Amino acid sequence: MGTCRSAAAFDSPYLRIDDFLQVHPEQRELMDSFAQQVRKPARRYESEEKTPVTVAIIYPTQQVSDYWRRSLSSFKARMDEMRIGYNLDQYYSTPGRKGELEQHLQEALSKDPDYLVFTLDIYDHKELIEPLLKRERPKIILQNITTPLKEWEGNQPFLYVGFDHGLGAHLLADYYIKATHGRGGYGVLYYTLGYVSTMRGETFIRYMRENSDLKLTRSAYTSGRAENAATEALSMLADPKLSFIYACSTDVALGAILALKQSQREDVLINGWGGGSAELDALMKGDLDVTVMRMNDDNGVAMAEAILMDKQGKSDLVPTIYYGDMVLVDSKTSAEDLDKLKQRAFRYSGQ
Repeated sequence: MGTCRSAAAFDSPYLRIDDFLQVHPEQRELMDSFAQQVRKPARRYESEEKTPVTVAIIYPTQQVSDYWRRSLSSFKARMDEMRIGYNLDQYYSTPGRKGELEQHLQEALSKDPDYLVFTLDIYDHKELIEPLLKRERPKIILQNITTPLKEWEGNQPFLYVGFDHGLGAHLLADYYIKATHGRGGYGVLYYTLGYVSTMRGETFIRYMRENSDLKLTRSAYTSGRAENAATEALSMLADPKLSFIYACSTDVALGAILALKQSQREDVLINGWGGGSAELDALMKGDLDVTVMRMNDDNGVAMAEAILMDKQGKSDLVPTIYYGDMVLVDSKTSAEDLDKLKQRAFRYSGQ
């Protein structure tokens, strides 16, 4: 997979992927080998053991983005293909609500699962996870985060899995620099206050400052809601010199699109983040200019592959981090090329 320009270089409690590999060079081979296996067809689990594994998944699915739902679909499909018996407990929450997550976590743990799939969008979530790292079970899979916490060094979760937010931010930044010739002003619409906004938003701003003359004119948090994003975008669009609005999530991008239509500012560019169905539809309609498209289903496949290796007694071959492939697509991407990317990205969850 190679070294990735990951999260921002600013002071952070997280280790960027390239920094992590400097500390743990032995992980590079594990990451590359594991990534190759994720891309391959499934292997069948050959064992006389009939006891199913128990998996608890706590997902923030209350949003337009289909990332989490597709990840779950691909996880189940890959587990079925590999013939691994499993019982799945699913919990759905609203992004950013710690109390709700804590309630789901307590309920999930009461059933003593073998694996717990969680996220870490708010830094305070670490307080919920830390006690679990000291126990033998459940094994923790942290999804949508690819930057290990520095303070957990020596006692990391079983797997960090997702698509690197910093790399995606750099891909979009390079696009905007080229499209604007590195000049003009721009606005940033953050997601909720937390990890995703920091890694996607602050990384982008820093990269722009270091590699262009583009000026940040305004930024705002949106609580991850389209209606909030639309309101904030309208304020940004009052600036006649605004070249583009950088959106940090699907829902935020869709809100910004509404504002662009209302203001009739066809000169302002807008991006998506993730390349799910809603974004690709907007791109084909001409409402969206560009997005970074995750090979979405690889996320669920990676979780299933890690569990397979663990059941085979090969947990030492599971890397600490798996980050999936991403591709930049824009309004010039042909329908034929986009269809090929959809087949790859949604190979289990369907188009």
